[in-house]
Amino acid sequence: MNWLWISMLTRLLQPGAGDGQQTDEQLAVALRGQNPVVIHRADYASPGFTMVDLDKFDALIGQLEKRSYEAPRNAIIGDHGGIVAERLGYRLDKRLFTEKFYAYFYGTGAAAIEAPLAPVYPRVDRELLAEIKEKPIGQYATYYNSRNKNRSHNIRLAAQAINNTVIFPGETFSFNRIVGQRTKQKGYLEAPVIVRGELSEGIGGGICQVSSTLFNASDRAGLKIVKRYSHSRNVPYVRPGRDATVSWDGPDFAFQNQYNQPVLIRALAVPGKLYVSIYSSDVIEYKPRNVPGMTFGVLPEEAPATAEDLEWLP
Repeated sequence: MNWLWISMLTRLLQPGAGDGQQTDEQLAVALRGQNPVVIHRADYASPGFTMVDLDKFDALIGQLEKRSYEAPRNAIIGDHGGIVAERLGYRLDKRLFTEKFYAYFYGTGAAAIEAPLAPVYPRVDRELLAEIKEKPIGQYATYYNSRNKNRSHNIRLAAQAINNTVIFPGETFSFNRIVGQRTKQKGYLEAPVIVRGELSEGIGGGICQVSSTLFNASDRAGLKIVKRYSHSRNVPYVRPGRDATVSWDGPDFAFQNQYNQPVLIRALAVPGKLYVSIYSSDVIEYKPRNVPGMTFGVLPEEAPATAEDLEWLP
């Protein structure tokens, strides 16, 4: 932070700096309507010198950054198909705050300030989204037993997590990174089921159906599959060899957008059916692949696992 030293030396050379004329020993920094942070001059002075302790000042910057940061929000396609506009985020303007802090510290600035903020722009605005939502380049649908409420709930949560994701040219989509860890705190439920006499899935049961449906949709779109792992046995919701198992601390599903246009994921879970589509702009030149679809009604019988099943089955 060389500019900090330059600012500090400039303040030291100003008339009145360090000559005992400082009167306000506290600086109140207002943070977007929150309780102000009160800073005591003595806490940030180097021992024996009328200088700012840079280590303490850096810690103060970090504290204010965390408290003042507001993440931007991308434009998305809403539940009714319309575009919901983006929203700016904000972060601490460190350079401007440093100038105000040094002015206070050396007795030439105000003793109460509003934390200066700089805008943080979203990656996806409404203009971009309007361009890439027009052309479907890959889609896939799978089916599930909607009577299994917990599993259906987990499928909806994971579908919502990937919905409206935009992957820019050259970027790689990671299912685990976008969906995050599947925990009870995030709303995921235990959904073990008995399928053909075998115990399948646990917390977040149903997630692999979402990743597998996304795999088939992205494969149809001709996107570059970077990571994909199959289950140890066939699963009922996709054709043999067309699944993509995922686990937070294990396998991931990932693909890369090698096209020169961004692509958009749209995912929707309705009772008994999961849709995943890949969209892009009208000018995209893509090479689709032939991927066999699924037919409704091919799912085997499944039933919720009982406590006794969980105790005795491995």
